[in-house]
Amino acid sequence: MTSVVVKAGPRQWLGLVVLILPVLAISVTATVLSFALPFVSASLAPSSVELLWIVDVYAYVLAGLLLVMGSLGDRIGRRRLLLIGSVVLALFSVAAAVTTVAWVLVLVRAVHGAAAAAVLPSTLSLIRTMFQDGQQRRFAIAVWAGTFAAGGALGPIAGGLLLQHFPWGSVFLVNVPLLLPLLLIGWRLLPEYRDPRPGPFDLLSATLSLAAVLPVIYGVKTIAADGFAWPDIGFIVVGLGVGALFLRRQRRLERPMLSLALFGNLPFTTALISSTMAVFALVGMFFFVAQYLQSVLGFGPLAAGLWTLPAAVLAGVGSAGAAALARWISPGVLIAGGMVLAAVGFVFIAGAGLVAIVVGLSLVGLGIGVVQALASDVAVANAPVERAGAASAVLEAGSEFGGALGVTILGSVGAATYHLELARGAPPGLPEATVRAAGQTLGDAVALAEQQGGDTGALLLSAARTAFSDGMHAAAVVGAVLMIAAALLAAVVATRRSSDDRTS
Repeated sequence: MTSVVVKAGPRQWLGLVVLILPVLAISVTATVLSFALPFVSASLAPSSVELLWIVDVYAYVLAGLLLVMGSLGDRIGRRRLLLIGSVVLALFSVAAAVTTVAWVLVLVRAVHGAAAAAVLPSTLSLIRTMFQDGQQRRFAIAVWAGTFAAGGALGPIAGGLLLQHFPWGSVFLVNVPLLLPLLLIGWRLLPEYRDPRPGPFDLLSATLSLAAVLPVIYGVKTIAADGFAWPDIGFIVVGLGVGALFLRRQRRLERPMLSLALFGNLPFTTALISSTMAVFALVGMFFFVAQYLQSVLGFGPLAAGLWTLPAAVLAGVGSAGAAALARWISPGVLIAGGMVLAAVGFVFIAGAGLVAIVVGLSLVGLGIGVVQALASDVAVANAPVERAGAASAVLEAGSEFGGALGVTILGSVGAATYHLELARGAPPGLPEATVRAAGQTLGDAVALAEQQGGDTGALLLSAARTAFSDGMHAAAVVGAVLMIAAALLAAVVATRRSSDDRTS
């Protein structure tokens, strides 16, 4: 006897609208602060260390707590955890807007990360509960993925507009109206779901999970910002060691926090790799494009953000289009196609000029929109319903690692190329120490060119911009190769599944 799949009605679709609002708030929160940093510095006078933590602590805590919160939601109820996280995020958004002490803002941003870790897996796992029909679920997850991508791109634009008219605290207050509908009607509109046999909450596993993820994320992000250093490598090694202990414990538990059987599911693992690689590509290239538009082409922050808007729009188009096409085409084939689109976008970025950058980034956005929507759906659909929260958390954690690795790996390729090309193209007669200092970052070169002044300064600035462009092009080539490799993996898995389906 086959079970009847109940299609979603107006209540579920309205629930989806309410669910994506906190997703939009979280993705905006991740990027909106970038424009406000000069104002924060002027108002709070943070030390360099405090300023660094104001920026980074959100991502560290978010990544570190995702798995813990996903498992907690499966135990206490996903709607309950979603509402708790949203209340905390709203309250502490107001706290961030009115704080006058730098270290307090660091703590508030850490709470933002914890709240976001509670909200994100709950939203995705609740979609799994609300939409039982495969086509409807796929479209709902496409809306979820498109919203997340659009929010990250809209954050800097919204920040730039707000800061033209309001104090810097306004960049945090945008969360409140986005969260209010969920807090007012979510408790009645959204269904509750919890694992019927959750077992006791494993505090030791939670501690090991946090102690594994935080050092790795910290080490990778620090290397991306400052280059390779042995202490940062040490953090990564320690994190991986603790991660091995965590996995060993999960293997021995009857009711583990993270079921390792998930990774034995080929579609789930492929979707996880595809999603991670997608974020790797997008974040890694945005790292270069933002600097290129501002420091090479000379656009202001708001104008630079607006030039990236087509990529955000097309990411949403890709998500929705992929959900529609998946009715006739295998998700694995579509994921492979999305990776190929992203690879073509990288080839455009490896060219030169504003048009090539906008076209290339738009193709990357379109391709990554396809990948993110379908990979998220495949991952959630192939996880047991009672473990959907933990599966969603693993997917989100992979995205966090992908973003950090994208900046680290592609950033390292670009930085090495920039350093080499600037050494070759620097004006003759410039002191070696000055050339070496200018070779650290494009920002350093701009500052040194202003100090030099005259023809020497102009030649140094031109050489630095050319070298940075060369570095971005080299990173784009590496990105294209990695996207093609990921596309081949997805295609092989799709072909294998089709063969298995025919013989079963």
